[in-house]
Amino acid sequence: MRPAKRLDNVPMYVFAAHGARLRKLAEDGLDIIRLDIGEPDEPPPAFIIDAMEASANNPKNHGYAGYAGRPELKRAIVDYYQSRFGVTLDGASEVLPLIGSKEGLAHIALAWLDPGDIAIVPDPGYPTYQMGAKLADADVYFVSLEQRLGWLPDLQAIPDDVARRARLMWVSYPNNPTGAVAPFSFYEEAVAFCRRNEILLCSDLPYADVCFEGYDAPSALSVPGAKDVTLEFNSLSKSHHMAGWRVGMAVGNSVAVKALLQAKSNIDSGIFRPLQDAATAALNGDSEWMQARNDMYQHRRDLVLETVRDMGLEADTPRASLYVWARVPEGYTSKGFADKILLETGVSITPGDAYGPSGAGYVRISIGQETGKLQEALARMRTVTL
Repeated sequence: MRPAKRLDNVPMYVFAAHGARLRKLAEDGLDIIRLDIGEPDEPPPAFIIDAMEASANNPKNHGYAGYAGRPELKRAIVDYYQSRFGVTLDGASEVLPLIGSKEGLAHIALAWLDPGDIAIVPDPGYPTYQMGAKLADADVYFVSLEQRLGWLPDLQAIPDDVARRARLMWVSYPNNPTGAVAPFSFYEEAVAFCRRNEILLCSDLPYADVCFEGYDAPSALSVPGAKDVTLEFNSLSKSHHMAGWRVGMAVGNSVAVKALLQAKSNIDSGIFRPLQDAATAALNGDSEWMQARNDMYQHRRDLVLETVRDMGLEADTPRASLYVWARVPEGYTSKGFADKILLETGVSITPGDAYGPSGAGYVRISIGQETGKLQEALARMRTVTL
């Protein structure tokens, strides 16, 4: 017996493999502090937990909740997009709640790509973009993100023959792993490129509400006419501290939403009703608490920047996201530097090339760790001789 050959090109998810390594090191006595994973350290606000608890206490809410999402949740998503981005959505045809956005990132490839089609994927980029395409037996064309271009893809450099075969293109800003942000003009260019080449623009936007110093991340759907070619993915994992709850959304192009629902209806049975009710409360509730949260993240960002710069690493100041993206010192590879920090201090950071070859020479450091623990980790890192 053997697994499918397609898995030959789809390794274990990078953090699943890394987590197993960390557990082994911890069993061997290493005191580990994780700065490698983008996970909020605080729970959701109490009103979200209360909404979930109240719904779970209703005996009627434990059956199948439907494939397309509760009308109340879809209405909350519509209202959020209108108030946050000025984007008007039709809840019936342009909104699909997801069991976390990650499954949607993978399933849209199954719904949209055939063997021989191309997915245009950023390098470095979130691994699921390319792995979804590979699971669909499609081809992947990597577009390099470079510091000199602000970590934005050069769309004009994509060959014509690639653009003709491409049926899906990924963008994600605020960016994981670099922390870069995109101006509205970039989305205008991306929408025009995809319209010209009949490509579905997939915009991944989980860090839209984790912004600093007054910055507001835009939505690709804010571009006039963007819904003709755009499907945007969003999540409550980072914005509302609901990473383990697994609630996200896909919004935009109605044909893509319908195709994604068609694929998912054969794979899952929808989101547990109490989680949908909690997500509805999260989106409808007061969001003023996010400002204090973002101020806290900004403080942590500054602590990380001060430390890595004192250590001799170069790092831009991110205006959003949960990450600092730092260039490793001369003479080190990404993995070599990350391993040195891990084995000498117990602090786990992510080598940049885990997100693709263009991430070589960088490491990603998360600010999602509790502030006191983060300060301890940074103090340990300062003891390393480079």
